[in-house]
Amino acid sequence: MEKNKVARATQNGSGNLPEKKFRAGAISATVWLNKGHTANGEETEYRTIAIERSYTNKEGQWQSTNSLRINDLPKANVVLQKAYEFLVFKEQELFASA
Repeated sequence: MEKNKVARATQNGSGNLPEKKFRAGAISATVWLNKGHTANGEETEYRTIAIERSYTNKEGQWQSTNSLRINDLPKANVVLQKAYEFLVFKEQELFASA
């Protein structure tokens, strides 16, 4: 699943790469490093977080969805908190090295 996303990002030259993935059971949160341009054309980087639930379909193939069930919410909370902590510490590292 995730490898396909990485391959597509590399192939299409979008420069969006997964930086870190947090998993709790079938629920995962992936921190993506994105590259873009500001309104005045300067290159910039920003991070986004994608959350998904993995499951097997009737044929036994692994799939993923962004739709969560009520029982998924505690695990979603855990992985989102870990992703947030990662981003906060990453930001502190940037300011410390400046």
